[in-house]
Amino acid sequence: MNDFTYAIYFLHAQIMKTLAQPRRLMILDYLQSGEKSVGELAELLGLPQANVSQHLAALRAQEIVATRREGNTIFYSLVDPRILKACDIFHDFLSDRMKNNEAFASHFPRLRPLRDAEPAPSGKTAER
Repeated sequence: MNDFTYAIYFLHAQIMKTLAQPRRLMILDYLQSGEKSVGELAELLGLPQANVSQHLAALRAQEIVATRREGNTIFYSLVDPRILKACDIFHDFLSDRMKNNEAFASHFPRLRPLRDAEPAPSGKTAER
């Protein structure tokens, strides 16, 4: 394996490590509908703004989210929506795994995604 190939695997692992936090995955889902401020995300997540800011800093360090300042407010948005496609693929993998393995599924609550691949017509979140 050459150094370039190793570097790609290393970067992949770093991003996966950053995404290994449920709240960060939830943040990505909330940003799917458009940019949000730290305050908006804190309210949606039911967390203190300081905690949300730490999660956003980790996502920003991996260039998963970008910022835009408007006065004293900082808005966050996804750098590239393909990250959601990657998360959706893994979510589908887990859903199928749970459907096919009752013993595995019994250890987890029923999966209910925050959003669907396509927005629901009424603007509400659709279930898969």
